[in-house]
Amino acid sequence: MTAKNHTRTILAGVALVVGAAALLATGADHLYEYVAEGFSTVPTIGTLFLLNFIAATLVGVALLLPLRRLAKRLADPLRALLALSGIGMAALSLIALWISESSSLFGFTDSGFRSTIVVAIVAESIAVVALTAYLALADVRVAHPQMRLRTH
Repeated sequence: MTAKNHTRTILAGVALVVGAAALLATGADHLYEYVAEGFSTVPTIGTLFLLNFIAATLVGVALLLPLRRLAKRLADPLRALLALSGIGMAALSLIALWISESSSLFGFTDSGFRSTIVVAIVAESIAVVALTAYLALADVRVAHPQMRLRTH
């Protein structure tokens, strides 16, 4: 492995851990809003906050699992799929927040940038950037031995 590839692998790993941590922070923030801020009583939005917590936690933890030990051939494509899922969740959460702040989302309107909203914006933005960086840096290959496609 060349020094350039080694550096790229290290940076991809750091980006993956940062992205996973940001997803976990996003999930924790949504759980806090759901439990402590009364969002559990808001129709539709409450359910979405709970689902966001569950999904962000599952994807965040799965990104940190030693997938090569569990499924050697599928580890890289599975991790790439998890990273794409995390990017999608974080981006959709940011869009939903923007909609609820600027108009109404499922009949719910929010306003102001209290600390939990700032945490969500920061964590979701970091998740999108870090997981995108992971995908750009990682040497992900399709599992089929005759297909040697790379994501970069």
